[in-house]
Amino acid sequence: MAKTPKHFLDLDALESGTLRSILDLGAKYKAQRIAGNPERPLAGKTLAMVFEKPSTRTRVSFEVGIRQLGGEAVILTHHDTQLGRGETIADTARVLSRYCDAIMLRTNKTAHLDEMVRHASVPVINGLTERSHPCQVMADVMTFEEAKGNIAGKVVAWTGDGNNVAASWIHAAQRFAFELRLACPEPLRPSTDVLAWAKREGARIQLLTDPEAAVRGADAVVTDTWVSMDQEGNARERENREKRHNMLVPYRVDERLMGLAKPDAMFLHCLPAHRGEEVTEGVIDGPQSAVWDEAENRLHAQKGILAWCMA
Repeated sequence: MAKTPKHFLDLDALESGTLRSILDLGAKYKAQRIAGNPERPLAGKTLAMVFEKPSTRTRVSFEVGIRQLGGEAVILTHHDTQLGRGETIADTARVLSRYCDAIMLRTNKTAHLDEMVRHASVPVINGLTERSHPCQVMADVMTFEEAKGNIAGKVVAWTGDGNNVAASWIHAAQRFAFELRLACPEPLRPSTDVLAWAKREGARIQLLTDPEAAVRGADAVVTDTWVSMDQEGNARERENREKRHNMLVPYRVDERLMGLAKPDAMFLHCLPAHRGEEVTEGVIDGPQSAVWDEAENRLHAQKGILAWCMA
């Protein structure tokens, strides 16, 4: 009887202990790499990386990560495969499952991830959807804990759009037992589904419209771009972008807002950043910024995810 694949899809789909064990694995592989004695538990394994959206950090961190663990990566885009000519996600999943040991999908559409999971017989990893970005937030928790110890009981402030990254922070707040304050304009609040989940699960969530109230006394301040890559195109989208920009200007993380957090508070941003929009250069390049450690830890946290899924 075939084993059920161990998918990594969303933080709310896994128990706290499992997520903690994945982070512990990532931290172990990072320490081994620094010490010069890395394990290669995925020797002979192959990861298929399917990109429906462009990527820098996701692509490089997964490709380097699988190779550091002894495996190989195959990178596929719409231009490289029959997906761009009408082949279904289901058929692609079936074929890739015969060739590879796991599939990472980065897509605009959660439905594409769901279809991949239904038809794949190997583990599927969520590299990003419009609903969530769990790999990013695993790296964020790792970065926080490296500098400040266990995140449980701490206060994280989110200011800006209640987007897919914010949704994964909501999941993380419950699973890792910290308080999350979300300051978002009313029309850009996180989805009702994820907020309802947080309420059911007893997550410590405050939903605010005042960024100063969210940030005051926080241990970490987090934001993201105001407009995602798929919202930058035609005239209508540009008009929507201008409306979003006007709503989000008060949520910019500048030196004054960052100064309301704890003196040793950490600034996090998943990148790429639009400097001068959601964050000023003085903050992202300042002494409290951990964005480069955060970007590096995509590599190490995802090594934990890969090993958990595939080893």
